Amino acid sequence: MNQNVQPHSSAWVTFTYVSFAASVFMVAVGLFYLPIDLWMKGYLTMGIIMMVQCCVTLTKTVRDMHESGKLVNRIEDAKAERLLMEVSKAA
Repeated sequence: MNQNVQPHSSAWVTFTYVSFAASVFMVAVGLFYLPIDLWMKGYLTMGIIMMVQCCVTLTKTVRDMHESGKLVNRIEDAKAERLLMEVSKAA
């Protein structure tokens, strides 16, 4: 396990949740008070929901790719270490 990784503080996690909730609330209020037809509001709402979903998916994909890269590096480091140990035993 990588010991250099530090978990997020509870204050940071709370801040991110509150920021997300506040931004969703502000967009919803702005959309509600827009002087446009209901079908336009529905279209904008669908677009906003899809944009948020895409941001979450993109963030997860980038993180998964980063984590898999770290796993591959750890596996390759372990292979190299094992090879070096075998070479040092033979010498």
